[in-house]
Amino acid sequence: MIVSVLLLAVIIFISYRIAPRERQTDTMIHGAGQVGLLAAVALFGVDYFTSYFYATGEMMSALHPYGLQQYAYYAVAAIALANFVFGVLYMYSLGIFNEGGGSFTASMRYLGASVSLIVAVVLIQDYILTIVVSTLSGVDQLLSVTNSYHIHWFWRFLLGATMATATWYLTIRGRGESAQVVFTLLSVFLMLTVLMLGGLVTAVLKGVPPAAPPELTETPTIGQALYHLLGASMKGMVALSGLEAMSNGIQFVIDEDAGFVKWGKKHLPKLERIWHFYSGKSGIGRFVQTSFLFYGGLTTLFLTAFAIHFNVFDGTLGRSLVGNLASIGFTQVPGGTLLFWTYQILAVALLAGASMTAFQDLQSMTWRNVAIGEVPEVVVYRNPQGTFTRPVTAAVIAAIVIQLLVRGKTSVAVPFYGVGVFLPITAMGWALRRHIIQNVHGQHRTAGIWMANIATLLGAIIFVGQIVGKWEEGGWVVLISLSALILVAHAILISPVGYRDPDQIYRIIRTKSRIHGPMGSIVEWQSLKTQEYRYQVIIALSKFAELFGVRRPVRFEPPVAAGSYDEVAHGEFAHGKSYLESYIDPSLHPEVHHDEKPPEAVQPPKD
Repeated sequence: MIVSVLLLAVIIFISYRIAPRERQTDTMIHGAGQVGLLAAVALFGVDYFTSYFYATGEMMSALHPYGLQQYAYYAVAAIALANFVFGVLYMYSLGIFNEGGGSFTASMRYLGASVSLIVAVVLIQDYILTIVVSTLSGVDQLLSVTNSYHIHWFWRFLLGATMATATWYLTIRGRGESAQVVFTLLSVFLMLTVLMLGGLVTAVLKGVPPAAPPELTETPTIGQALYHLLGASMKGMVALSGLEAMSNGIQFVIDEDAGFVKWGKKHLPKLERIWHFYSGKSGIGRFVQTSFLFYGGLTTLFLTAFAIHFNVFDGTLGRSLVGNLASIGFTQVPGGTLLFWTYQILAVALLAGASMTAFQDLQSMTWRNVAIGEVPEVVVYRNPQGTFTRPVTAAVIAAIVIQLLVRGKTSVAVPFYGVGVFLPITAMGWALRRHIIQNVHGQHRTAGIWMANIATLLGAIIFVGQIVGKWEEGGWVVLISLSALILVAHAILISPVGYRDPDQIYRIIRTKSRIHGPMGSIVEWQSLKTQEYRYQVIIALSKFAELFGVRRPVRFEPPVAAGSYDEVAHGEFAHGKSYLESYIDPSLHPEVHHDEKPPEAVQPPKD
């Protein structure tokens, strides 16, 4: 016991000491809520890192009831390939779409407002389900401590709702404090996992016997086996939302070189290409995403191999798959029961903390959706700590309702999680392809197009595969829910709630959201593009109604023309000047100085 206590004390001490801390000077220089490298790893990587606790278990649950667990390595290979391809895609895209918004911004720039609107609503659904799955998986790990995995569903729901509420409270207190707590927990998790791995290897060498084999549900045919293998691959591929999370939340990252980049530029100047790739806020985001290239494949392989060897899965001996392996691994250490309990309780805290990634990205998406007219203006409010509290509160309420509907069962919620994120990933690949065609030349252009084509095609295949592979568990419902969300989004946009004039857009972005500089100008442009799309939809609906003799005049004049993206991103507005200064009422915004007329390219169209 003394050995375990000392090991645990050292691990916790080291983790606490290296955790990031938000200094007052950073707040004054970069703004409230802006985070550096270590904090970004914690806030935008925790969802992905903690998929370790449930992804492999869900993957194996599609195989071991049919005696197919030995084929899990094919699913692991598919997961590792997807991680690598999409990781490269998003790392490359951060250099181009580094103003935040992820695939939403990329779609608006190259695919149009209609695709961008679809991406926005799909991502919001995915973020809410991230909260649901992460907290309920935390419940699974907690119940594994007492071998109570099969407890009554109401207690599962109650525990999940409590975890979601605790995470909500921590989030609204600010990013700096959240990052410090989560990074400390992640560090402890990584070091304990290495210790557990050593224990599992020791158990294998000692000849620790496997658990009794489970009873087979049925003996599948070849076709059924292939279908279950597809389902296993799709269930294990659930945490790629972390890529979109980092790309979406890059706006909350400090725009300066990380410490290791500064050191590298000074001491290893010959590696300038590497330091340039990882410089600035894009570099911080890329560093976070670099771990995504290999983490999912390696950890899934590690857990799969030992789960097959010891014949333990979700539900075996009243524990989760990870709970079973942790029990075996840590009991090889003197006093290992303490380490096992710590590991499982740590998993609970981390999985609850994984919701923070979703909460951060919900904030990023919501204020943009308010600006473009997709969400009512009352939703946007940013507290002094830099947190948009209202969308966070709305999200936790929605998550708790869904937890109740799925009766606190992770396996019921997982089929709906991960489906939506592959639609935005596909859109990102498509938008990146358009960018390469328009802006890259020579051999780099050919190679870039091929890479973008592969990523886009793979994203589309996995999106369909997620629905097909989870069809019997509710995949068909996803088609209905996504379609309903898209229709509702358009209904809101064309309603009076969705109307935005330049004064409203300026107030939402600059005054309420406190977003300034080039990012503010870009979102102003996005808002105008969406208002153009809104007007086009209204005109199209009016013309369609006229076919049936219904004539209704359009209520509003044509919106201000958005102009070109390059004018906003690379012209005078790239240096902080508002794109809307020439169109807003000076009496409503006295801080704005109207020095010149708007350029011809952005004059409102004539009737």
